[in-house]
Amino acid sequence: MTEDAAAAGGGGPWLLGVRHHGPGSARAVRAALEAARPRIVLIEGPPEADPLIPLAAETDMRPPVALLAHAVDEPGRSAFWPLAEFSPEWVALRWALEHGVPARFIDLPAAHSLARGSTVPDPADPAAPGDADTGGAAAGGPAGRDAQEQRAPADVRVDPLAVLAGTAGYDDPERWWEDVVEHRGAKGGDAFAPFAALEEAMAMLREAYGGGGQDRDLVREAHMRLQLRAARRETGDDVAVVCGAWHVPALRRKPAVAADRALLKGLPKVRADLTWVPWTHRRLARGGGYGAGIEAPGWYGHLFAAPDRPVERWLTRVAGLLREEDRIVSPAHVIEAVRLADTLAALRGRPLPGLRETTDAARAVMCDGSDVPLALVRDRLVVGEALGEVPRTAPAVPLQRDLDRLQRRLRLRPEAEDRELELDLRKDIDAERSRLLHRLRLLGVDWGEPAASRVGTGTFRETWRLRWEPELAVRVAEAGVWGTTVIAAANGRAEADAAAAQALAEVTALAERCLQAGLTEALSAVMRALADRAALEADVGRLAQALPALVRSLRYGDVRGTDTGALAEVAAGLADRVFVGLPPACAALAPDAADEMRRRLDAVHGAVGLLADVTDVPAGRAAPAARRGDGLRPRWQEVLRVLSARDAVPGQVRGRAVRLLLDDGRMGQDEAARLMGLALSPGTPPQDAAAWIEGFVGGGGGGMLLVHDERLLSLVDGWLTGVPAQAFTDVLPLLRRTFAAYEPGVRRTLGELVRRGPERRPGAGPAARTGLPGFAAGLDDERADAVVPVARLLLGLDGAPDAADGDRDDSDTGLVGVGT
Repeated sequence: MTEDAAAAGGGGPWLLGVRHHGPGSARAVRAALEAARPRIVLIEGPPEADPLIPLAAETDMRPPVALLAHAVDEPGRSAFWPLAEFSPEWVALRWALEHGVPARFIDLPAAHSLARGSTVPDPADPAAPGDADTGGAAAGGPAGRDAQEQRAPADVRVDPLAVLAGTAGYDDPERWWEDVVEHRGAKGGDAFAPFAALEEAMAMLREAYGGGGQDRDLVREAHMRLQLRAARRETGDDVAVVCGAWHVPALRRKPAVAADRALLKGLPKVRADLTWVPWTHRRLARGGGYGAGIEAPGWYGHLFAAPDRPVERWLTRVAGLLREEDRIVSPAHVIEAVRLADTLAALRGRPLPGLRETTDAARAVMCDGSDVPLALVRDRLVVGEALGEVPRTAPAVPLQRDLDRLQRRLRLRPEAEDRELELDLRKDIDAERSRLLHRLRLLGVDWGEPAASRVGTGTFRETWRLRWEPELAVRVAEAGVWGTTVIAAANGRAEADAAAAQALAEVTALAERCLQAGLTEALSAVMRALADRAALEADVGRLAQALPALVRSLRYGDVRGTDTGALAEVAAGLADRVFVGLPPACAALAPDAADEMRRRLDAVHGAVGLLADVTDVPAGRAAPAARRGDGLRPRWQEVLRVLSARDAVPGQVRGRAVRLLLDDGRMGQDEAARLMGLALSPGTPPQDAAAWIEGFVGGGGGGMLLVHDERLLSLVDGWLTGVPAQAFTDVLPLLRRTFAAYEPGVRRTLGELVRRGPERRPGAGPAARTGLPGFAAGLDDERADAVVPVARLLLGLDGAPDAADGDRDDSDTGLVGVGT
């Protein structure tokens, strides 16, 4: 052991090198502090957080929590320093507060870490070797945070744990660390021995690798040395320093003060604010994107909370979780799992069973060898769903305080796990909850996401999936520029978005969101922007795209008590322009553009129906007939009739227009059959005819239309059987796309109808008995057999069976073979 390393236990200053989020390190720090009884405790972390340290002693402060730093002028530039109950830095903070000992953070100030245009490598980079998931990680250092900006990785990175584990003959650094630290008992022995040994190892690594390719550490360590010198001038050597083990050899060095100050001279800085925010175990895990995280925060928390008999207690918790999920797990399973874990540890040469051994034992004994229930164990226990709490007295931006007040009043507590919330907007409290969640989404604070309701349908029902993530605190800070309350900020953001919107569809979508959020103040500005964009928009396709979202917003008037009169007038005017411009806009379209126009035709059709239901003339006012609800549908139906009869309109659009008129009862079946016959006549190119069929019977309900109207089915079947062989390959993809969208039962029924023909259908009328084109009294085996090879090729089946082998399902031939 080197002389400097020996000094770690002989007297102050005590340099306690730790691993971030290590329960073994946390227990060792507590034991060392009890033995040393220092007069001051220095911790790796941003010095601006010193005024926040007393809050760690509050009764309503519950880890995991994090220090949040953000630039005052640009809240999006932010950083986190997470602390769990088993973090050595948290243990040091609590020890100092409990014993009345001053505690300070000594890392590079957050003002420098958040600054732009740094002339030295940014010390906030979580990729630093001392701050990666190694012995040098510390909750107070930049390793313990989620940097909001992506930074270029260093060319050289050293993982101290990996080097030490490899030297000891381990292929897994995590397993080596557990064996030498986490499984080490806290009773008896020299409290400073583990820190001396770790310091000696890090000193040798730094001698071999220098700074590990991270020059930013030189700046951070210079600042920490200056802070250590200042503390020693106050209290002598009765100083304890809790920092990443990677930094300990550098802090032990004694370069000139002028040299350290020279490294810090000229660093850029910004104004920074800091506060405490709740954190989660899930965000501590590596899978959550946290660069210096740990794989199993739930497991580490268990090791810290249950140092005695940890394996037995852990497997008991696993059994309890599986029993809650209705799996048969008895106390005998727990006993056998403990024995198996002990046996595996002995076979693998480990002092105690670790997470791998307990997981293997649980899989074999409690999960019947299946990884499916084991995934639940990992999610709920190994990672965990703990969400911390911070005192209400913690500093916060005004918007955060207003949000906290609303959460308490509406009984919407932030939770780390997914939670489904069913709202009935007819209830006042649910309506307020809905408005709050919609306002937060408009501000970019996606606490809740709309989900499909499982209770029922109706505009008065909403379903949300809630999940609070620590990053949302940053989003709230960012949104604070729009206002000091949630409603004021949402109104300000909506008005700004309306002024910046370029496309008409953006403004209509914003109007819908304002109605959902109950932003009556912003809605007037959005409506002005909407009227301006609509007046300048000349593209009918964009008008047709914007109308459905605008009309959809009208339905929120009744259930949310919002005045939508002005919105209805703008929507009616927009509909007028769509009616006038749609027929010319549908002429001579390319196939892709025709498909898009067909979808817009469906959307406008639904919007007109809804608009006609809600459009009304205010009392005491006169309005042209075109604005009245009873005049919209007839005018729209005339537009559809024009589209259905124009040869210049693509087949998809003409067919869809006929279908919409037929569904609304504005066109008789005879007329629809006549138009279909014209579209499928021999003089029509097969591609155009196939496009007409797709427009007419494609989408929802098209299959049932053919099932219930055999005249239409016979026309389609007659046309299909008459398509020339050289053209069939060209129209096949289009037809397959049309019929493949039908439900399997509908395709089966269509196939049986084609097979049996109208004469054999039960209850067939006189027309059926006389025969219809395309049907015959029996199945034509020769023609049916010819379809089988093509059908098998489409289905990807190996080989084509001989038609004579009889292995054929007659219902899959003919028309339905195209859609199989």
